Amino acid sequence: LNIMQAFKPRAVLTDLEMPNMNGVELTTSLRNRGDSKELPIIMITSRSQEKHRELAERAGVNAYITKPYNESDLVKTIRNAVAAV
Repeated sequence: LNIMQAFKPRAVLTDLEMPNMNGVELTTSLRNRGDSKELPIIMITSRSQEKHRELAERAGVNAYITKPYNESDLVKTIRNAVAAV
């Protein structure tokens, strides 16, 4: 979040499970800021249960990808998310 004060990415890739702040918390924080409300957020995680997907979607994640993932599918998802903004 601090880095994003000076750097404005075109998309954010996050994991669900991270130290200090999980991906849902990060997404919620970004959605609550005026400058990142529309920022594409893609979550890549090993959590494949529907409850985790729903939690991420409620927080505002644009795409939810489970590991292992195909790199070409990830690139396609990123391109589609960035083009939609």
